Amino acid sequence: MDTFIVQQFPYFGLFLLLVLGAVGFPFPEDAILILCGFMIHTNAVEPLPALIVVTLGMIATDFFLYLVGRKYGRKVVAHKRFRKIITTRRLARIKKTFDRWGVLVIFLGRHLVGLRSQIFLVAGVLKMPRWKFILADTVSSMGTLAIMAGAGYWGGSTLERIKNGVEDAGYALIILILIAVVALLIWRLAVRKIGQDVESGS
Repeated sequence: MDTFIVQQFPYFGLFLLLVLGAVGFPFPEDAILILCGFMIHTNAVEPLPALIVVTLGMIATDFFLYLVGRKYGRKVVAHKRFRKIITTRRLARIKKTFDRWGVLVIFLGRHLVGLRSQIFLVAGVLKMPRWKFILADTVSSMGTLAIMAGAGYWGGSTLERIKNGVEDAGYALIILILIAVVALLIWRLAVRKIGQDVESGS
């Protein structure tokens, strides 16, 4: 069904997949952004509208979680719809991480597997100023979009070159993989540090 929606209504489909992924359906954000980049490369969507749609989708879902946390405060851990997402102990741990790392937690929060929703909820619980959350989340979203959609776009380009028998495609792919691996290692080191702080509560 998700494939049908994306094919028939590509812009709405991308937005819907992001929303569904945020509320628990198995649609990883990174995979959707890579798909967006690939669709841009194949001219299935226009670049600017597609990028605007997915950016708004990411920010809207994050801001929804923030508003839930802001509305219910610490009572969010008892709310029937959200108590499965975050516990009292995890809320306390993430609060300590916010105290230590501040707004940087928002920048890296979407890349902490299993903690993204919890971090945005806690940002609301802690009454982080709306403008600060939106600004940090927008910058984080745009960075993620550039990396993932770019990977989808250039991945499609590389596949096309290979298909057409361009000799340099193999070298381009190797270089791309090496750059991606180095960037991923550096990124994971930073993300792992914050993740360890959340788990330890230090």
